[in-house]
Amino acid sequence: MSQRLQCARCGRALVACICRWITPVTQPTELLILQHPLEVQHVKNSAGLLHLSLANSRILVGELFDEPALSAAPQLSDSTRPKYTVLLYPATDYAGHAAPAPLDAAQLTDPSKLRLVVLDATWRKSRKMLHQSALLQGLPRLSLDASTASAYTIRKAHKPGQCSTLEAACAALAQLQGDAQPYAALLQAFDGFVAQQAAFARDHGPAPL
Repeated sequence: MSQRLQCARCGRALVACICRWITPVTQPTELLILQHPLEVQHVKNSAGLLHLSLANSRILVGELFDEPALSAAPQLSDSTRPKYTVLLYPATDYAGHAAPAPLDAAQLTDPSKLRLVVLDATWRKSRKMLHQSALLQGLPRLSLDASTASAYTIRKAHKPGQCSTLEAACAALAQLQGDAQPYAALLQAFDGFVAQQAAFARDHGPAPL
């Protein structure tokens, strides 16, 4: 049986390639995406498009993230500059562990000196990832100022206000930067990504990876 041809850039099957939606953005804040292994092969996952679009981003796959795992990861540009690291997660959801470090608003004034950590997983899996990592538990939490209206209609939201990893990360980066305009084109492209996945599923079943 012949292997399905894959796109060398996005890693998906050629018939389901998402490269047309990649929208280059060079953002000042470093974005670190911690992806649960179950999301890697999920055709509706948005983190891949997010990572391919944002220049100042990296993605790590796993369930347990501790200091050695994160320290061993490749560093991005300006890695010698001090970074204030914050976790994008509800500030009131402690998942049965100690409260995180308080968020220091004074540290948020320069977006280029910030590292934003985003968990790419279902809410249930993200809680487990958080529960297993003392490092993540201790990070100060960044919450979105307002509920993000989601266009992520291809996956079910279990609570009001839940949105995709891409939408949440763009909203958080815009909040830190004080400017949503740099991410407008990517969010518009994301609408096309969602429409493509919905159309493929309607006509052929779930899109292959």
